[in-house]
Amino acid sequence: MEKESFYELRIYTLKDEYQQKLTEDFYKLAIPVFNQLGVEKVGVFKELEPSGPGKIYVLIPYNSLAHFAEVNTGLENNESFQNAAAAYLNAPAERPAYERIESSLMKAFKNFPSLVTSAGQNLIFELRQYQSATEAAGKKKIEMFNDQEEIDIFKRLEFNPVFWGETLIGPDRPNLMYMVSFNDLADKDAKWSAFLEDAQWKEISSLPENSNDLLINLITSTLLISAAASQI
Repeated sequence: MEKESFYELRIYTLKDEYQQKLTEDFYKLAIPVFNQLGVEKVGVFKELEPSGPGKIYVLIPYNSLAHFAEVNTGLENNESFQNAAAAYLNAPAERPAYERIESSLMKAFKNFPSLVTSAGQNLIFELRQYQSATEAAGKKKIEMFNDQEEIDIFKRLEFNPVFWGETLIGPDRPNLMYMVSFNDLADKDAKWSAFLEDAQWKEISSLPENSNDLLINLITSTLLISAAASQI
């Protein structure tokens, strides 16, 4: 069985276009270095319809926890990169590059062990988070995706999934996150309608032990588009 990857999700809160440009420019410089250090694809996303302060979402896959440490050390020790990215890395306190960074570290699901990029022209990405009231409930929901073949439904209905991950470190635990992609909003609506009417999904979700009331107490959905620097 393929070894599970780990994912880092960074969410930048920004107050203006200056910060957005500085952060996006930073990743244009950083991504080639990530690639040199063995990170195959880095996703950089913006909200489809921003509300309030802007946000940038960055998804970074790692081969292992050791790889996570190696990559971050490699970035710190790359003198030419540090110099090129100085405007972001050494931004003055009175004009910072961002307001805050919220980070999560996730472990890939065993039945979707590594990040997948779609060959199609998917323009919209949906990042979903399922929060559970207890760790046991969270594990049960992960079991539905893995062992009860819920992931297979997403594949069969051509949601073009990008990743599934269990949050090991980060806010709002226990939770899981995953990302799927669509050509446009109409495609998104059609795919979710098909999912809710799918016979296999109805069979799985009808089991009393799989009730959302037991396993999930909050679902969040964020619609994203790729930024210029993104490799996803």
